[in-house]
Amino acid sequence: MNYYVCPIISNKKLKSKYSKKLGSSNLYFDTVEITSRNKKEIKKKLVNLRDIKFLDQNEYDVVNKQIKLIIAPRKPIKLLKFNKPKIMGILNITPDSFSDGGKYASLHLSAKHANKMLQDGADIIDIGGESTRPGAITISSKEEVRRILPTINYLKDKNKKIIISLDTRKSEVMLAGIKKNIDIINDVSGLRYDKKSIQVIRQKNMPFILMHSIHTPKKMQLKIKYDDVLLDVYDFFKKKIELCEKNKINRNSIILDPGIGFGKTTQQNLKLISNIALLHSLGCPLLLGASRKSFIGKLHKNALEGKRMGGSLASVFYALSQGVQIFRVHDVFETSQAIKVFNNL
Repeated sequence: MNYYVCPIISNKKLKSKYSKKLGSSNLYFDTVEITSRNKKEIKKKLVNLRDIKFLDQNEYDVVNKQIKLIIAPRKPIKLLKFNKPKIMGILNITPDSFSDGGKYASLHLSAKHANKMLQDGADIIDIGGESTRPGAITISSKEEVRRILPTINYLKDKNKKIIISLDTRKSEVMLAGIKKNIDIINDVSGLRYDKKSIQVIRQKNMPFILMHSIHTPKKMQLKIKYDDVLLDVYDFFKKKIELCEKNKINRNSIILDPGIGFGKTTQQNLKLISNIALLHSLGCPLLLGASRKSFIGKLHKNALEGKRMGGSLASVFYALSQGVQIFRVHDVFETSQAIKVFNNL
């Protein structure tokens, strides 16, 4: 039997003496939803924290451990403190990314866009040299490095405090970026594509984003099968975190991204976002990358990428209410403004 604990979150301090604070946030909860899964049988129940002690011993031990992870403060990663939401600006230096392919392929254009995102409120610049849109073709490590290094060099020469995450699934590209002082690895394959990646992360002591996906970009939308997408993604993360800890990689250096649009249907994407608070019980900061994704277009008359800002912001608002700490977005200014207004409201 597996147990999964999801906090039922409030943005106000609850009067109950059993109220707990969610990680490093200003959100609270005094009730959890406990899901049990035994093979294909799934059951759910709401339990107030005052009643946790009445669970049977095995369930209590698992649930109590997850609650401790939910309330544990998230330790800073590089210069990032998680007491307020962070914005990750997307910079694709590719000819074929799904929304902005070809727009920033030269150093002049990529540097200009990076500077604009920083001015607009980005805390992190996420640089990628290989498209991971559905159906994308794999490129060589050499070509990927050729695309990204000029921009990384430019930004780090300008200001070493600029936080750069490198969006790659290849260990050779990771090493090339690390030599140029990138700050975070963003592996969209969840350490599945290149077996050497985990060694690089351990040896170089790199914080990294662990994203869920089921296959390579070329094939990920062709065969989609889950018993339960939410619990399967949770189990994937749990196993990968255990693998990391066995390899002496600290849980505090891991950021989790459920991989919206990577091998998921529209309904599965919605289920992941609407239940994203469950992932807090893994004890890591959470990242949501729903910006301009196709599920938004499918929900609204097949709107193309440039007409998905409303849906992108709606995803941010909901995830903010659920304690998500990092948002990977194309529209930095609009997201920054929306977060400020949302938090003041």
